[in-house]
Amino acid sequence: MEETNRTQENKMGVEPINKLLVTMGVPLMLSMLVQACYNIVDSVYVAQLSEDALTAVSMAFPIQNVMIAVCSGTGVGMNALLSRSLGEKDFRAANRAANNGVFLAICSYAAFVLVGLLVARPFYMSQISYNMDIVNAGVQYMTIVCCCSFGMFTQMTFERMMQGTGLTFYAMITQMSGAIVNIILDPMFIFGIGPFPRLEVAGAAVATCIGQVVAGIMALTMNQLLNKDVHVSLREVFRPSGNVIKRIYYVGIPSTIMASIGSVMYYGMNLILTGYGSTASAVFGVYYKLQSFFFMPVFGMNNALVPLMAYNYGAQKRSRMMQALKSGMIFAFIIMCIGTAAFEAIPQVLLGLFNASENMLEIGVPALRTISLNFPVAAICIVLGTVFQALGKATYSAIISLGRQLVVLLPVAYVLAKIGGLSLIWWSFPIAEVVSLVLTLYFFQRIYRNIIVHVEDRV
Repeated sequence: MEETNRTQENKMGVEPINKLLVTMGVPLMLSMLVQACYNIVDSVYVAQLSEDALTAVSMAFPIQNVMIAVCSGTGVGMNALLSRSLGEKDFRAANRAANNGVFLAICSYAAFVLVGLLVARPFYMSQISYNMDIVNAGVQYMTIVCCCSFGMFTQMTFERMMQGTGLTFYAMITQMSGAIVNIILDPMFIFGIGPFPRLEVAGAAVATCIGQVVAGIMALTMNQLLNKDVHVSLREVFRPSGNVIKRIYYVGIPSTIMASIGSVMYYGMNLILTGYGSTASAVFGVYYKLQSFFFMPVFGMNNALVPLMAYNYGAQKRSRMMQALKSGMIFAFIIMCIGTAAFEAIPQVLLGLFNASENMLEIGVPALRTISLNFPVAAICIVLGTVFQALGKATYSAIISLGRQLVVLLPVAYVLAKIGGLSLIWWSFPIAEVVSLVLTLYFFQRIYRNIIVHVEDRV
């Protein structure tokens, strides 16, 4: 009876595409904007303690980013398999994808507990052993964040399930709730306001983990109560399938690698920029904070576009796939053009949000104006990347990301630094994005010719 009741077509296969992108994408875009705001607010609070405190927290970024990348990549793989199974009306396969996704989240959490306990101190000592204040504060922060990351893994796994079945509004609620709790608790635990103890850097980690736990509980509860397409059973979670795990990781591992590459690029670019003083590196950090206000909404829309594309691929509806891709491209292009316009027109205002000095303005204004030229091109690459993920070809996305950030961006930045100094380094971003576009169009043409044109296009 349960299987019969669920044979009704999911809304991703019947509702108008633009309506779906709005109802599924806007909540995710808003939640991503909240995340972008949190990243800035968190840095402001910690910076009030000391520069060493801010450095300690900032240096944990590579490990935190890898942790998020592992969880997100696994979720992407689970989501693609889940949505495709639902499109094919194979509900048992959808449940297997969900249960195996939860099992992998548990295993990943256990691995990062070991990282927090065994790797945190060597990680900091390898970078800044001459300043034990930073090392000790950083080890505190990183140990707490890693060992208490079960909330993050729970949150992201069950949010992906809701996204994969079109329940993006509820995913938005959990994400925003966790971020808001985090923002509220940050000053409480960092500075010891009211009944809360003054934990300083450790307080930032505690606030982060509590926010993740709140979001995780909400995501799990909403998924179990409201998601009629997928059912997670504790007994099935601990009966993993090697074949399902293989299929999840086939899509998920390239996505994980792709998300982790940014950490390597960030580190390498800082090595180049610090040769021109700490202000140049600061400008690069400020740029990353500011660009998130435009990239994050596009990524949020992408999270809605992947299951939409995957579902209609599984349901053999080519026209809906292409319509979704076209609409997503238009939305992303508009958002990124707004970003370019803002960076070109008011760079002084944007830098002023970070109390920029005259020296930072002198370096930062041309930097923002140059780098932002790549935003519209990036919009095309990001949206076309959803096709690779939705059709199980995420390896293409990983190749493109590796080529853009490591094979092109860093070497070009190094060469430009030798040729023309700091002012030319920023041009490495538009150059790398053009190379990325060429690769993206090449892979998309292959997928279109070999896969998309063969979809039956059922009504």
